[in-house]
Amino acid sequence: MLNFDNRLLRELPGDPDTTNVTRQVRGAVWSRVAPTPVAAPKLLAYSREMVDALGLDETAIASPPMVNALAGNAVLLGSEPFATVYGGHQFGNWAGQLGDGRAIYLGEVIGRDQKRWELQLKGAGPTPYSRRADGRAVLRSSIREFLCSEAMHHLGVPTTRALSLVATGDAVVRDMFYDGNPEHEPGAIVCRVAPSFTRFGHFEIHAARNDVALLNQLIDFTIARDFAEASYPQARIERIGAWFTDIAERTALMVAHWMRVGFVHGVMNTDNMSVLGLTIDYGPYGWIDNFDPGWTPNTTDAHGRRYCFGRQPEIARWNLERLGSALIMVTEEDSAEFQQLADLLNAGLDRFDSVFDAQSRRDYAAKFGFASWRDGGEGGDAALVNEAYQLLRDAEMDMTIFFRRLADATPTDLQTSLQQLNDASYRPELTPEHQERLAAWLNRYFARLIEDDLMCDERRAAMNAVNPKYVLRNYLAQQAIDLATTGDVSMINELLEVLRRPYDEQPETERFFAKRPDWARQKAGCSMLSCSS
Repeated sequence: MLNFDNRLLRELPGDPDTTNVTRQVRGAVWSRVAPTPVAAPKLLAYSREMVDALGLDETAIASPPMVNALAGNAVLLGSEPFATVYGGHQFGNWAGQLGDGRAIYLGEVIGRDQKRWELQLKGAGPTPYSRRADGRAVLRSSIREFLCSEAMHHLGVPTTRALSLVATGDAVVRDMFYDGNPEHEPGAIVCRVAPSFTRFGHFEIHAARNDVALLNQLIDFTIARDFAEASYPQARIERIGAWFTDIAERTALMVAHWMRVGFVHGVMNTDNMSVLGLTIDYGPYGWIDNFDPGWTPNTTDAHGRRYCFGRQPEIARWNLERLGSALIMVTEEDSAEFQQLADLLNAGLDRFDSVFDAQSRRDYAAKFGFASWRDGGEGGDAALVNEAYQLLRDAEMDMTIFFRRLADATPTDLQTSLQQLNDASYRPELTPEHQERLAAWLNRYFARLIEDDLMCDERRAAMNAVNPKYVLRNYLAQQAIDLATTGDVSMINELLEVLRRPYDEQPETERFFAKRPDWARQKAGCSMLSCSS
């Protein structure tokens, strides 16, 4: 049914201890572990694009053998379940061994066009890396991960994917608010899919343990399997430096996309950073509603706001620095190779800066409808763009709606344009000051557009191609969760369908293009979320 080729298990050392108890695992990259069966698996939703990519069809994905495998109740031919060890810096502090505490790999699958995919079940039971938990996941977090994985893909954001969402029929105990009042919640399992789930933390753990041999082995394997198409130098130090620069470039592009669409990851720990530059681990994420660079969707981060929207580029670079600190362990300190690799790693960080800056300029130009970005002091585009974002913040404007409305703004009808943009505000009515600022900004904006001599229709189409109309707002996800908890999965599938075409006008689903309702401002799950899952 699936064509498994488990290269990681063949080429990297495994844990000789096969007991499934929480422990420190050393000298190994992976541990064999079987999923824990569930009471009553039921397929709730699946991604037809991923079904096709894996070489399946929609009859196969819904078949009892496949549903059982996606729930952890059976093992498909060729599948060899396992979990991996990694470490990480969490909220800026080294956390030691972490690992796949809730995710169990089914293995590596060769799909259509010979593309390699890793499959994971998230919520399939405990592993040797489970920490103070049961390895299970609840329905609410599983719905959010399933929908967001696919929504981000269709937005054009580099991301891991989701194949399926399966209800388990079992209850899971979780303290959602960390207030000492745990509750029983319905359980679920997401099958996550990616070319590789390798994280910065996979390298950090072996560096922290000074296991240089295993660190070298993992580096060589990752380059050979996951970066096979890259043309890196043959000399080892130069090869590692070029690979790190590649990771830095991919990370910069990923975060630039986050900023373009208004996405906030919420938990940018180094163990949640992919070496392929894919968005990974959809926990307390969110989209900017009323624009605020300091907003974080993570209740755990509410005080420090380390992972807020505006700090994401800075934190991505910090995380790359931690990866670089791990990779340099392959050299002897104070040696010529050490200095050579240090210089190459610093060059990689510089490359992150330059790629992010260049992509951000392209994105800003596209979002605002400029033919290209224009640098240059007060007369440059930066001043106009910065003023717009400041106005969005001061007037509590919805970022997604503002940019879709801006595409419709025309120099020949200032009043209509003003009213359309007013509608993006969460305030009942803009103050006279904000009205005046918006009108003045629009006049300068229109003057800038005239310089590019673009036709209105051409500009509108270009802007709408990069400014989504539909994003997975937290309140929409929560509505789908509330319905699914009663057994109604219709909104999950409806959102999945809408989010397949996020840049298109879809008149039949216009209700999903709306500001966050007042009732959702403070409702659990609709604004900020905990890491509980």
